[in-house]
Amino acid sequence: MKPRITLKKIAKEFGVSISTVSKALKDSHEISEETRGKIKAFADYYHYKPNNLALQLRNQKTSVIGVIIPEIVHHFFSTVINGIEKYATEKGYNVMVCLSNESYEKEVSNMGVLTNGSVDGLIVSIARETQQNQNFKHFEALISDDFPLVLFDRINDEIQCDKVIIDDIGGAFKATNHLIEIGSRRIALITTHDFITVGSLRKEGYLKALTSQGIKVDESLIYKIDDEKDLYEQIEKVINVANPPDAILAVNEIYAAIALKLAKEKGLNIPKEIAIIGFTSGLISEFTYPPLTCVEQHGFLMGKQAAELLINRIENTAPAEFQKVVISTNLKIRKSTLSVN
Repeated sequence: MKPRITLKKIAKEFGVSISTVSKALKDSHEISEETRGKIKAFADYYHYKPNNLALQLRNQKTSVIGVIIPEIVHHFFSTVINGIEKYATEKGYNVMVCLSNESYEKEVSNMGVLTNGSVDGLIVSIARETQQNQNFKHFEALISDDFPLVLFDRINDEIQCDKVIIDDIGGAFKATNHLIEIGSRRIALITTHDFITVGSLRKEGYLKALTSQGIKVDESLIYKIDDEKDLYEQIEKVINVANPPDAILAVNEIYAAIALKLAKEKGLNIPKEIAIIGFTSGLISEFTYPPLTCVEQHGFLMGKQAAELLINRIENTAPAEFQKVVISTNLKIRKSTLSVN
């Protein structure tokens, strides 16, 4: 008996996207006649049958898009949701938001609930546990059913869908260079474990800046946060040492704000003795004392871009090939990084 064939398997066989296969099977003239013929012949030989339940549910348009984010405490995710809401509303769509709480099982559960006919497409930032386990079968199932999906911020390049990210490497490079320019040399990095894509990329930018400026990388200055439960205790290890760093780059706003608080408690002068930069310019960064210099991620723009990509895919106005949009960052310089010279 021939094995069950899916859109994903056909796409892999011909080295094309799942969207291309789907359009070829629908006899779309966007796909060349030769490619259409080969794909249709292959599908016929393996008795390809579409997932009728999924098609039936999908054809019942809801004008709702689903969003799954890891958590809501970070200002960045709230700005992304605002961007999604604005663009979706303009296009006549409502938005349904769910939290994975960094859990693989919760992410899978949310996706199951939302894709049972409740929404026309999904926008997702992948949960920490999913990235740690490298288990993306729930995404692959959606892709094989040709369900509209956009990943943002935390992505996986192996998942064949549209994606929106910021220039994490460039943002960390700019931030680290700024610290070097104001005289810092012992620059600590407070980051995540490397399985979190944004943390890994920001570390890459940090290392690139140090190397380009001829500063030797000191691995003892790279601190990886294990989980979110004991942040104070973990970040305290960066500050309460005999020879503390003269600057800190934190990969999010909360890590930076905690580092600022702990440095002040230790009696360090900010920024003369220690300068601090975080990612995301939210209310926390604006109202700390002194206010934090930040890498602006433009979450609102990211949300609008993600919603546009998804709605174009839902309404079949997107190009056949999946798109990856990269949003540039800039530094918002505040008083936590005045010159230490």
